[in-house]
Amino acid sequence: MKQKVILEMTNEELKERLEEERKQLVKMKLAHAVSPLDNPHKLKEYKATVARLLTEQKRREIEAGKNK
Repeated sequence: MKQKVILEMTNEELKERLEEERKQLVKMKLAHAVSPLDNPHKLKEYKATVARLLTEQKRREIEAGKNK
């Protein structure tokens, strides 16, 4: 997922997408532990997406705190 797409999301969409991505990452990790994935690079992509979502969520929290 590109950063541009993440920036356009609302806070609720961001939370929902973060939950979905985390669930998918866990499923992929378990599947990879049982039998190797066809494309193990996908794990890296999901980790990066989760990190981007968390970073944006934290940035918004900090900005909201400054505006008070």
